Amino acid sequence: MPGLKGKDVHIDDRYLHVELADGRVISTPVSWYPELEQASISDFRKYRFICDGTGIEWETLDYHLSIEAMLSRDLNESAA
Repeated sequence: MPGLKGKDVHIDDRYLHVELADGRVISTPVSWYPELEQASISDFRKYRFICDGTGIEWETLDYHLSIEAMLSRDLNESAA
């Protein structure tokens, strides 16, 4: 999907929020991502955008997330 390049990532007690480069925000339940839900705030903050900004990597957690896959409930697509 064109235009789904990430700019920033936030988490709260209920949602994972990804701000896109065009200003839109995608929010999905953090419970969809047990690895992120259980991560320390310090580890969560150690993310970087990969694949020309269309994915997010948490290297210390060995976890990858496609921004496009956040729009799907099929979690097999969201984690690489």
